[in-house]
Amino acid sequence: MIVIGGGLLGAFAARNLTRYKLKTALLEAREDLCTGISRANTAIVYSGCDTKPGTLKTTMCVRGSQNFAQLCMDLDVRYSPCGSLMVAFGESGANILRKKFRNGIQNGVQGIKILSSREILALEPNIPPNVHSGLFAPHAGTVMPWELCFAAAENATDNGTEIHLNTEVTQISRIDKGYRLTSGGKQFLTRSIINCAGMESYKLHKMVSEPKVRISPSAGDYLVLDTTARSHISHVIFHEPEEKGKGLTLVPTVDGNILIGPTERPDDGEYGATSQEGFAQLKSLAAEVMPSLPMDQVIRGFGAVRPNPRYIADDRSVNDFCILEDGAFISLIGIKTPGLTCSDELGRYVADKMAQKLGVPENPDFNPRRIGQIRFSDLSFNDRARETKDPAYAQIVCRCRGISEGEIIDAVRRGAVTVDGVKRRTGSGSGRCQGSFCGQRVIEILARELECTPKDIIKDGGGSYILL
Repeated sequence: MIVIGGGLLGAFAARNLTRYKLKTALLEAREDLCTGISRANTAIVYSGCDTKPGTLKTTMCVRGSQNFAQLCMDLDVRYSPCGSLMVAFGESGANILRKKFRNGIQNGVQGIKILSSREILALEPNIPPNVHSGLFAPHAGTVMPWELCFAAAENATDNGTEIHLNTEVTQISRIDKGYRLTSGGKQFLTRSIINCAGMESYKLHKMVSEPKVRISPSAGDYLVLDTTARSHISHVIFHEPEEKGKGLTLVPTVDGNILIGPTERPDDGEYGATSQEGFAQLKSLAAEVMPSLPMDQVIRGFGAVRPNPRYIADDRSVNDFCILEDGAFISLIGIKTPGLTCSDELGRYVADKMAQKLGVPENPDFNPRRIGQIRFSDLSFNDRARETKDPAYAQIVCRCRGISEGEIIDAVRRGAVTVDGVKRRTGSGSGRCQGSFCGQRVIEILARELECTPKDIIKDGGGSYILL
């Protein structure tokens, strides 16, 4: 059994396949996991008010959000069940909020309610007093996508999955009782495939069967505020604009920052590129939704890509999750919001389907729990003293986040081979100085642990060498 793609969907597909007696391998084209669509998103666990009633997307979103705290507990991943607040500043936006409230009730979303201006200001006093109304959803929250992806992959590995990195699938052909996959000089034979290749999923599906949908990518921009601004909001805040267009989203991250965005613009073909126009738009919207936000405390901007699926026949948008089946070949194509919320639900859905197709029994030895990395800054004083018996944990490398050398070594041993791979596992380089202080030490530790020279270390992906 082969899963193609090492993002959230691939990691959770592999994890859920280990619930059955299957020999499973995950193939990822890049040098590390979580480097594609999952690398950059809004990190929100959605409640299910926005999705169309009666769809698979809605069923998974509502169930996924209500079970998300338990999932994160099993995988030892940080989760903030902060709830969300959608706000409107006029009657037009308020009408949409009421529609989403009725939608949420029909979808089975628990605890949602419409709030008055006074009730909103009691929850979020920094929102302007001219706010008209709001929609509160207690089952929304935030999570770190990187942590979630690595945790699912590690749990899959603990349960028997093999992970092959630097393994880009270039050809898939049907053979008797299965498929042959080619990657460079390697070949893999398998009875079945789950295609979770993100932006490449459409291309891979065409190698086996003519797809009914295609991917129309769009790009978006985000800004990150320093932790000093974190007290300005307590909930995920969605802004419903009065005129047609994309509003603003403010996210209190589990790391203590505020994430602002995204914009939506045509994809320019440069993955992860940002635009000055997008940043200007975010700042303008922030001044409208929360004028007191200290925009002089922006510490980072980044770009993301969204895989919008469209029907090939008539170019209509696909409003549900697109899961294409051709025998023992299943493709997840163009999975976007709320893909993170539904990642485990989607993984279980395709794993159950594949196990049924193959007629395999459940695995009684499946262990859903994973032990995460030590986060030195989160430990009590007594626990820190205990951990510093390993001297590497007594050496602070990233001062912004309080991250120790021991955590960075652990990240490398768990699979990090790049500077950004370490960042995604530990948070080093994501604080106020953005790696200006710790970057050199991270390179040195990577080189030592990987037994190479500092010149061999890359930032994120092929060719991104830091030292010349």
